[in-house]
Amino acid sequence: MEQPWLKFYDEDVPHFLDFPDFTIPDYLYHAAKTYPNQVATIFMGSRLTYQELHDNVCRFANALHNLGIRKGDHVGIILPNCPQIIVAYYATLWLGAVTVLTNPLYVERELAHQWQDAEVKLVITLDIIFPKVNDVCQQLGIEHIIVTGIQDYLSIVKKILVPLEIRRQGKWVNVPYDKKRVLSFKGLTLGKQAFHPVADISPDDLACLQYTGGTTGTPKGAMLSHRNLVSNVIQTYHFLLQEHRETEDKAIAILPIFHVYGMLVMNLAMRLAATLILLARPEIPDLVATIAKEKPTFFLGIPALYTAVLNYKGINDVDLTSINTCFSGGSPLPESVITQFEACTGAPITEAYGMTESSGVTHVNPRFGIRKVGSVGLPIISTDSKIVDAEDGITELDVHQRGELLIKGPQVMRGYWRRSQETAQALVDGWLYTGDIAVMDEDGYFSIVDRKKDMILSGGFNVYPREVEEVLYRHPKVEHAAVIGVPSKVRGEKITAFIKLKKGETATSGEIRKFCIENLAHYKVPRAIKFRDELPMSLAGKVLRRVLREEFMGKVS
Repeated sequence: MEQPWLKFYDEDVPHFLDFPDFTIPDYLYHAAKTYPNQVATIFMGSRLTYQELHDNVCRFANALHNLGIRKGDHVGIILPNCPQIIVAYYATLWLGAVTVLTNPLYVERELAHQWQDAEVKLVITLDIIFPKVNDVCQQLGIEHIIVTGIQDYLSIVKKILVPLEIRRQGKWVNVPYDKKRVLSFKGLTLGKQAFHPVADISPDDLACLQYTGGTTGTPKGAMLSHRNLVSNVIQTYHFLLQEHRETEDKAIAILPIFHVYGMLVMNLAMRLAATLILLARPEIPDLVATIAKEKPTFFLGIPALYTAVLNYKGINDVDLTSINTCFSGGSPLPESVITQFEACTGAPITEAYGMTESSGVTHVNPRFGIRKVGSVGLPIISTDSKIVDAEDGITELDVHQRGELLIKGPQVMRGYWRRSQETAQALVDGWLYTGDIAVMDEDGYFSIVDRKKDMILSGGFNVYPREVEEVLYRHPKVEHAAVIGVPSKVRGEKITAFIKLKKGETATSGEIRKFCIENLAHYKVPRAIKFRDELPMSLAGKVLRRVLREEFMGKVS
């Protein structure tokens, strides 16, 4: 198959790569051995060197081993961006166990589904969300919960001040530590010898179960091996960062590490022995203040984040010129935002595309070559792509013809955990069916033009209409419901629910939203509720989201 994109790679970017037989923990081991005094993390002003991070990972890995975690066991990690999530992640992988990274915003129903499906044996969590995590663990019979607090890796002063502030906000939780089932994260590592964990790990071993709706919207675990993750780190490095030298970079980690994009940022930082500046919450004032103080060189975000920074009051008085590398993904970045942000930093923004199923990145615009606005760019190194007819899934289409985007490469997942039928639909002869409708031009640049699936991209999160609709249908007053995404300058897409109430019932938007808030993570809650006497239905009795979308967009126009 012809690959026209290769001639548009930046100079010195290789067309193909031989991938070493590494595992993800090898990156941390190399950084700690080679640059032990290099700062690995900055969190709320506190710093850990690579040697300190490595030693914490070793101690925690041995603690997990003492609790019975062995190769192939699944460990749930439900933490915000903080040193503990890095320690837990690498310690789990170093034992040959499998990480199940989980969104801390999930409600109990969502946690129970994910952890039961993943067969999680142990959970690592944050104290302020312990009650809901404990309830789910008791329900599922999960053996151990390890609990940490934001303050655990802070300075002595902040270890006192942060709990006081949490108490003031009414969020403090008295965790019932018993040294058997409920254990302290710090208690498991303090004073222990940092000897290297011994485990027989292969690059082809499973590393992560990353949960995604895939092309159907039903949450399932994408099985990502060490080889998948290492390949994507190497691909991204050689395509975008090969002029960067080890220890020279500071990367802002505001994207959640529990997301595959945030995880890639973390692993890239380890590959470069870079400093990772961790932000627990995506608060724009904190982000701007951190940029001003710490002078990062990397900025990796989503369109909503770039827009929010530009709209921040007083941003013109903040020096952003330390940033020399910017990446954006998740959804198309408006040209006006690109122009403004590049004017503030002097650094080009590189737009990229990828999926959970592909370990992160599959397509990216060249940093120095031709950049086509609205395009997700070229297939990254050692990655093949093609467009096929969306109906038959086989016939390869010519340039500028719309069809389903297919991807093949070393970063593509092994399949979906315990979902053989869905795996067979998504992976055919090594090709990943993305569910996205795209076109390729004569130069090999790809553009996403529609979604075969009805997934909504809201604030950088994937939201699947069916999951929200299922919650709406549980409301006793709702007869029919449909959820769509409508364009939003702030969030990318705004989740909008159309509802037909049962005969004789009345309800308010606030009442419906309150019900959703109680049953969904906040980013899945509809921002707008539209009541209708009737909803467009197919002959099979299904609500036609497409018609609602067209009607809504027609009114907006």
